[in-house]
Amino acid sequence: MVTTRIPTTPFSDQRPGTSGLRKKVTVFQQPRYVENFIQSIFDTVENKDGSTLVIGGDGRFFNESVVQTAIKMAAANGFGRVLVGQKGLLSTPAASCVIRKHKAIGGLVLSASHNPGGPDGDFGIKFNMSHGGPAPESFTEAVFRKASAITEYSIVDTPDIDLGTIGQSKVAAMTVDVIDPVADYAELMERLIDFETIAELFRSGFRMRFDALSAITGPYAKAILEGRLGAPAGTVVNGEPKPDFGGHHPDPNPVHAHDLMELMYGPDAPDFGAASDGDGDRNMIVAKGLFVTPSDSLAILTSHAHLAPGYANGLAGVARSMPTSRAADRVAAKLGINCFETPTGWKFFANLLDAGLITLCGEESAGTGSNHIREKDGLWAVLLWLNILAVTRKPADQIVREHWATFGRDYYTRHDYEELETAPANALMDALRAKLPTLPGQRFGGLTVQSCDDFAYTDPVDKSVTPKQGIRILFAEDARAVFRLSGTGTSGATLRVYLERFEPNADRHDLSTAEVLAPVVQAANDIAEIATRTGRNEPSVVT
Repeated sequence: MVTTRIPTTPFSDQRPGTSGLRKKVTVFQQPRYVENFIQSIFDTVENKDGSTLVIGGDGRFFNESVVQTAIKMAAANGFGRVLVGQKGLLSTPAASCVIRKHKAIGGLVLSASHNPGGPDGDFGIKFNMSHGGPAPESFTEAVFRKASAITEYSIVDTPDIDLGTIGQSKVAAMTVDVIDPVADYAELMERLIDFETIAELFRSGFRMRFDALSAITGPYAKAILEGRLGAPAGTVVNGEPKPDFGGHHPDPNPVHAHDLMELMYGPDAPDFGAASDGDGDRNMIVAKGLFVTPSDSLAILTSHAHLAPGYANGLAGVARSMPTSRAADRVAAKLGINCFETPTGWKFFANLLDAGLITLCGEESAGTGSNHIREKDGLWAVLLWLNILAVTRKPADQIVREHWATFGRDYYTRHDYEELETAPANALMDALRAKLPTLPGQRFGGLTVQSCDDFAYTDPVDKSVTPKQGIRILFAEDARAVFRLSGTGTSGATLRVYLERFEPNADRHDLSTAEVLAPVVQAANDIAEIATRTGRNEPSVVT
């Protein structure tokens, strides 16, 4: 086998975002595009000679092709061993698990998460560090600098390896282990979660529906829910990963997981419903007739985590992304543990987890996790919910309502304005920032602005400062609006507007979310001039 050094020239658009480099498939299919970016990552990884690298992705279109390229480039760049999921598959949480268990130097995770797949869909590449979590900004900026000046990449000239068969082979001097993508992850779950008590719950006649949305979590859910826990066959639907996600938009929310929502709100609803996303790091929880917001889910898991073996000794603390509602804060206060508010992006949780300051963490965009890995983990969240249901033997909706009765209810919603033109979206945020000094005391939509800021985060571990992470408007009526531009899309800009209002009175916990939040929606739209500046009278998605 011959290692070849191929001359190349830079692409101008290879700056990684909060979750790596995400573009349309057609962009990644340009000659040398994948190779340039992977070489730039490898040139940034220190002490890689002879080390172990993990490679895998969510099975979307172009996944296997990039896996093969990455293996050949890893061999040419001095890695000693590659662990790759069978068929090139690894969910994002499983990749983190494998990196940590096998003490790898890091891993290439191939995914565009909850974004659509297929030939006209999206693709992504990110690098996770040796702790299993996403690379920090210092690393991704170094990758961008390398990509901006790259002149050649290295690759071994060899046939593709057989990804379909578990086993070991060689590419040049490098060992390639094709592994069962589920095994290590399932073993970890069995240490954290009380599988026997959940199995007893299923034996009692408990019914659930897990919709994998034809994405990566299907094989994991089938192996664990139907295999190890004994849930009836058919509990997992859309369980085969497909390159185009079977036409699904693999984002687990009430809009895109509409079949699950119809079932859970219908006359023959099972006891519990859940879904996960394209790469398996997000989750959606639905009780009979009740959608559980990610913010409420994090708070409820924080309150009940001690019921699972992995958290029986209590929690060190909890963290939430700034746009996530303040529900978890109230639980943390009662438990007497720390609660941290971070920017959006799992890398900010990783520092807190590594320092032992927190045990659980979550984002409003359906990502929840713990110190077991350094990624959010959709199936883990579902299993922890099942553990709680199995121990308490209470219906899921009762657990939610009891939580509201104890802590109050944070009515919450998110409005997404997708694929906006970048310039007007940036102008909207700039204009909003300019208004901040004058907003306190003004009334909008019947609400009074109490305070406002452009959220900046000082990391309590490394003392780094991350500015401009979203604009917060706090109203005197215990309501809040947050504005930020998302970095997880592949084209244009997405304006996310997060809206919440706290209601302490139990007799007002069954009101319509739209009704309760209508004044907050009006105030947010008036303050930011969304319709005028974007030309959009309605959001693309409401969750």
